[in-house]
Amino acid sequence: MKHRFATPVFIVAALLAALCVAPALAQNGSGTVKGMCKDRDGKPIAGATVSWVSGETGHKYDLKTNSKGEYFSLGVSPGKYTVTLSQNGQELFHYNGAQVTPDETTIDFDLQKEQAKAAAGAGLTPEQVKARQEQQEKIQKENMTVKSLNEKLAAAKQAAEAGDIETAVSTLTQATEIDPNRDLLWAKLGEYEVTSANKLTDAAEKTKRYDAAVAAYQKAVDLKQKSIDATTQKSPDATKVLAQYYNNLGQAAGKDGKTDDAVKAYTQAAQLDPTGAGQYYFNVGAIMTNAGKVDDALAAFDKAIAADPNRADAYYWKGVNLIGKATLKGDKMVAPDGTAEAFNKYLELQPNGPFADPAKQMLASIGASIETQYGKKKPPKK
Repeated sequence: MKHRFATPVFIVAALLAALCVAPALAQNGSGTVKGMCKDRDGKPIAGATVSWVSGETGHKYDLKTNSKGEYFSLGVSPGKYTVTLSQNGQELFHYNGAQVTPDETTIDFDLQKEQAKAAAGAGLTPEQVKARQEQQEKIQKENMTVKSLNEKLAAAKQAAEAGDIETAVSTLTQATEIDPNRDLLWAKLGEYEVTSANKLTDAAEKTKRYDAAVAAYQKAVDLKQKSIDATTQKSPDATKVLAQYYNNLGQAAGKDGKTDDAVKAYTQAAQLDPTGAGQYYFNVGAIMTNAGKVDDALAAFDKAIAADPNRADAYYWKGVNLIGKATLKGDKMVAPDGTAEAFNKYLELQPNGPFADPAKQMLASIGASIETQYGKKKPPKK
């Protein structure tokens, strides 16, 4: 025998109330989002990030794609969102106004289809679509390479500033292996190689490092020159950078004992950048002085003075080289013409400079007086 149970009125009322409340609770609950991400070749994009950013609260959900290009998340608050697909810090595509409800929301990314839509809208042929795709991929690859190289440069700089030059050298070497066609990388590598060599005591190892620095700077010079030659409008800034590379090449060659190569590099720098020729010719004079080639040193210091008449140290070292050509008459030192003038000009420009006392002593040694107009008012013309 079947029994029927009467349902009390108050239970029915409670059930009806629950039915009325349920939709309201659902509206205030959270939703589920999911989707599939494919690249321009229709392949799954693994390890990408799908960001859901609320247009109302600014709250952000970052979701990772799995090996199948899928992403999924519970607990996303209802509302309108901007949904962005990115990989390695680069945005690939985004949608605006995606609506999240308490139910399941699906937003797929199919870059192949999106590109086809864009191409159709722009009236592009399949060949043009392919060309655009290749260009975009090239740009993305370039951006990723630049990011990686900048990280290497920053790491090398940090290591060098901490005194760890070996790590700086190895880090920049890795960077040149990633992309051997960046002049800046080779220039910085040359700089760290020189710094490393300066700290060594073993002569053979020191020479090896200077050789490496020369090779790195030469690579930087060649790449920069190639870049300049490839442009129709020559940039003065690019030419100045090339001149600085030549200057650094000269310094490394000089330390490596390659005097002729150093002079050639410095001279090239002066010809490329006349505004910096005073410094570059001074460097030639310095290396000639160290090599004991007095006449060549004097010629270089005269060029430095012609390029920059206010370069005090050029006058001082010109005087030093002239003193080196002095002769003795009895017990008196007779210096070549222009010696006293060179030292006095230095004192005029830098009366309290680092070479002021030596300049005065050398003037005294040749029986010359200190005659400068520095700080004095010239008498009025009659």
